[in-house]
Amino acid sequence: MVDVRTEIEIARPRLDVADYASNPDNALAWYEHIKDVEWNKAKPLEVGSRIVFVAHFLGKRLDYVYQVKALIPGERFVMATDEGPFPMETTYSWEDTDGGGTKMSLRNRGRPSGFSRVTAPLLAGAMRRANRKDLRRLKAVLEG
Repeated sequence: MVDVRTEIEIARPRLDVADYASNPDNALAWYEHIKDVEWNKAKPLEVGSRIVFVAHFLGKRLDYVYQVKALIPGERFVMATDEGPFPMETTYSWEDTDGGGTKMSLRNRGRPSGFSRVTAPLLAGAMRRANRKDLRRLKAVLEG
């Protein structure tokens, strides 16, 4: 099992951060490895929406179809994919900070199969580094 959780504080109100981060159309601006986003269901985003994320990670092109599992505006956003060698669930959550900003948590967890099971520890480390970098990019976009 791979379970990677990263957090960052962003000097913006929680609803601003949550609205921006949970909009798949904004993923290209803050996810380094996301190269394209396609909706498989008409907007707006809701539980059951399906979004295709085209990523490049560790030198490979990965097309993941995520389905929205939970969407509590301003609090929590959960999407999951059952496809590919690494089925994964991604959770965003947001909390107010004492200074009026937002603490955002990004969690990726999944159970790799096949060869991915062997490389899971390396994969977890790479995911953690990528997530930290992506959250720093999100912070820069929102605070810039």
